[in-house]
Amino acid sequence: MATVHKRGGEYVVAVKGAPEVILTTCQAVRTRDGTVQFDDAKLQDWRGRVEDLCALGLRTIGIAGKSMPTPDADPYSDLTFLGVVGLEDPAREGVEDAIGRCHDAGISVVMVTGDHAQTARNIAGKIGIIDEAAHSRQCLGGDVVDRLFEENNSEELLAVRVFSRVTPEQKLKLIDLYQQHEHVVAMTGDGVNDAPALKRADIGIAMGVRGTAVAKEAAAMVLEDDDFNTIVGAIEQGRAIFENIRKFVVYLLSCNISEILIVSLAIIAGAPLPLLPLQILFLNLVTDVFPALALGVGPGKTSLMTQKPRPASERILMRWHWVEIGLYGAVMACVVLAAMTISLFFLGLGDQEAVTVSFCTLAFAQMWHVFNMRGDLGRFMNNEITRNKWIWLALAVCAVLILAAVYAPGLRDIMKLSGPGTAGWLLIIVASLVPLAAAPVVRFVSEKYLPGGAD
Repeated sequence: MATVHKRGGEYVVAVKGAPEVILTTCQAVRTRDGTVQFDDAKLQDWRGRVEDLCALGLRTIGIAGKSMPTPDADPYSDLTFLGVVGLEDPAREGVEDAIGRCHDAGISVVMVTGDHAQTARNIAGKIGIIDEAAHSRQCLGGDVVDRLFEENNSEELLAVRVFSRVTPEQKLKLIDLYQQHEHVVAMTGDGVNDAPALKRADIGIAMGVRGTAVAKEAAAMVLEDDDFNTIVGAIEQGRAIFENIRKFVVYLLSCNISEILIVSLAIIAGAPLPLLPLQILFLNLVTDVFPALALGVGPGKTSLMTQKPRPASERILMRWHWVEIGLYGAVMACVVLAAMTISLFFLGLGDQEAVTVSFCTLAFAQMWHVFNMRGDLGRFMNNEITRNKWIWLALAVCAVLILAAVYAPGLRDIMKLSGPGTAGWLLIIVASLVPLAAAPVVRFVSEKYLPGGAD
């Protein structure tokens, strides 16, 4: 860029830009002994100085100027070179760890910058975008990028992790290239020139502190602290939210299917109804709602950022989830019907007490069923469900309300329930734990329908 300033009867132009570009526009260089003409030796000397500064990780800006008789003269010709400024712009503390977390999560971090190639490579090596001994083809300049686009060499472009001296047009081309190869692109930027790329990316992320108004307007997300760690934290939270939605839906559907199967199978068999309509409504309002809401605010499992990204087109419920829902519902239905049968024919309970057994068995089975929503069934005591304090609060509330429905005067009459006795409670506790014990088998069978599994 150039700025023109009036000084006395003439105009002075001040020019700054990439040193390698500024050097090619200069005819002379100012030294301690005055202004001398540029020659090849001086040109190579200054290029070497620029390389030395870039090797230190400094961002470099070339400075030049000249005097002009009028402000309309060409500001970019016959310049006098004045020097190079090296700016230290170190990466924030913690960026290296954040980039490492991205790599663990299957996220590729690519540096696309207008800086000198040596500067970009130096910084990228320090923060872990590339290895210090990375192959040179992982770092490309803008001139090589254009040639590779002309050659339609997508494979080599996709392997690059550091692009230097890149123009806004090249940023757009790179975003299009990634999207054509089914990558989800998140682009960060702060300048006016970044606005088109921020708009084109799947997720444009503008800097809230040093970003321009144009960049913020074009972006889908604005970082209030300009911290890369915030982006990584948002990715982790987004993955947790998606998993929680899945757990929420699987839990609710499996509980509701169990209720449908219980009533339907009893009607088909000509047996007494194990659940009355008001009891089903009570279960839907209590044991379905509170644990499901608690699942929705869970912190997520600790392995979220070690999993590969899911396809953008992936549905909330895949085929194996539907198999899992059906199996969980069937197990709970069979357990409740078996508990009612045992209470009638083996424990000799009356009809109302037997209905109470089936009601409480389903209620507690649905409560324990929330623990089946953990990601790793092998970790029973230490997982994202047991670490969720809202789950324990929800279960406590559910237990109190269920006991109130059985023993509270007035409410038990409305619900048509009565105490099942010691034998009945033992049956309820044992039967309600069966779906929890059967979870590994259900998960094993359902995961046969995972993509690539034994279908």
